[in-house]
Amino acid sequence: VQLQASGGGLVQAGGSLRLSCAASGRTFGSYYMAWCRQAPGKEREFVGRIKWSSGRTYYTDSVKGRFTISRDNTNNTVYLQMNSLNPEDTAVYYCGADRAFAKSWNEVESWGQGTQVTVSS
Repeated sequence: VQLQASGGGLVQAGGSLRLSCAASGRTFGSYYMAWCRQAPGKEREFVGRIKWSSGRTYYTDSVKGRFTISRDNTNNTVYLQMNSLNPEDTAVYYCGADRAFAKSWNEVESWGQGTQVTVSS
């Protein structure tokens, strides 16, 4: 499994960014695609997940209503649309893939490299 995240950058508070995760190496129809983030000095945490086959999404409470995960079957890409960003969203964001609904980020089978998101106040 290869996962390539991109789209990070610097944005002002209240702004938006869209992250992309290009997935390859297998058929992801039965997979849960995850987004996690890790802020400096903090443990990695789930942001949300999407079940590829159904499109059902799951979000952590702190991003509900602001972040949206979607997937594009045509080009095997998962997106994380982030709106109303605040400085607490500053972190390295990672995309991952797992055939099960992992209880913890460290149980997820595969992770790509991260992309930095910095939100200035």
